[in-house]
Amino acid sequence: MKTNRRKFMGTALAGGLATIPLSCSAPEVREVEQQGLNPRYTKLDEILKQPVLKRELFTSPVIIETVELLRYQNRFLCRVRSKDGAEGIAVAHGTMSTLYPIFVDRLQPFFIGKDARDLDLLIEKVFIYDLNFRLSGLALGIPLATLEFAILDMLGRIAGKSMGELIGEIHHPRVKVYQATEYREKPVDESLELIKRDVAEYNAHAVKIKVGGLMFMTADHTAVGPAGRTETMIPLIRETFGDDMYLYADANGFYSVDEAIRVGKLLEEYNYGFFEEPVMFDWYEETKQVADGLTMPVAGGEQEYSLHGFRWLIANDGLEIVQPDNYYFGGMIRSMQVARMAEAFGKTCTPHMSGGGLGYLYMMHFVSALSNAQPHHEFKGLNTHVEFECPTSPLQVEDGAILVPTGPGVGVEFDPDFVNKHEVVQG
Repeated sequence: MKTNRRKFMGTALAGGLATIPLSCSAPEVREVEQQGLNPRYTKLDEILKQPVLKRELFTSPVIIETVELLRYQNRFLCRVRSKDGAEGIAVAHGTMSTLYPIFVDRLQPFFIGKDARDLDLLIEKVFIYDLNFRLSGLALGIPLATLEFAILDMLGRIAGKSMGELIGEIHHPRVKVYQATEYREKPVDESLELIKRDVAEYNAHAVKIKVGGLMFMTADHTAVGPAGRTETMIPLIRETFGDDMYLYADANGFYSVDEAIRVGKLLEEYNYGFFEEPVMFDWYEETKQVADGLTMPVAGGEQEYSLHGFRWLIANDGLEIVQPDNYYFGGMIRSMQVARMAEAFGKTCTPHMSGGGLGYLYMMHFVSALSNAQPHHEFKGLNTHVEFECPTSPLQVEDGAILVPTGPGVGVEFDPDFVNKHEVVQG
């Protein structure tokens, strides 16, 4: 009988955990088992209690005196200042044009007057403030992440540390990237030419393609013939780029379980590295069914908004690769908690990256501190409307990787004239 490699690795890993000292006691583990719960939850819950921000870098309070949302046309910055005059700036996600009232009304008042050294606790408590948890998802995550990035920029400048150094040790001074491509709604020939163009532009060593249609219950595009677009693209991309190219595939939640397994086996045949969101993101049981039916890793987490949801997916082997989005998920601290949970059970992390602004730069700082990072990380180009200088990195893709800035905070200096174009958004 064929052995499923994922199941074998999971069983071996679970057995190995018996030798790992836990901060919880044996009676606590037995109590969890008696309640019919997965005993892995005990370990994961202990991880979630551990702080992320290195508070010890700051010997005196850093009181947040002002939190400002700045707007120019339909783009936004966040600027925070401490009572001692330290300043941090972050570039907002494009969706802030819709969500800025949540920032101004539901987040800004909470953070003013707080000690930025307590950022872990503040990120947790803001979900309770004004019942913000009812807005969980991108609606709360994007404004919260923007504010967190500004605070981390300020703290980094105070401590003389990069963002990555504030939340972990630097494991990856250079971040290897994969070229994320779209084009699922275009004919195969046109898609292939566009993918080849993107790969050539950045001399990419890895690429991710889209398979299926967009989300559940839409249509796959079958203009190329009865075999279907996806069945044509999967081998064609491997043939085009050769065996040395790292390939990944993303279904954006398109398939049923049976179809996902069928397509997954085709991806396995052509040596793709992971299968992202094979079914709808919140179909936890179904995600696990797909993962159990394949030997290749299943990845996901772009749409996930809950630490508890990631906890289930990790504890129950629904995912082998976690993909929190630093913006969507509410920042680097929450994303690092997910990565730590994954690492506890031998799983890896590669964050989903939102395009535009400085999304690629925040992604790089986060990845730099990941001890369980995947080999490649999502990249959608270097184009940005933001005007800045980076003294410590050319911020170019060289030999498939980008050098992470080592300067304090975000590691770039924003053009004052660019910042001054923006006006404060009033509540």
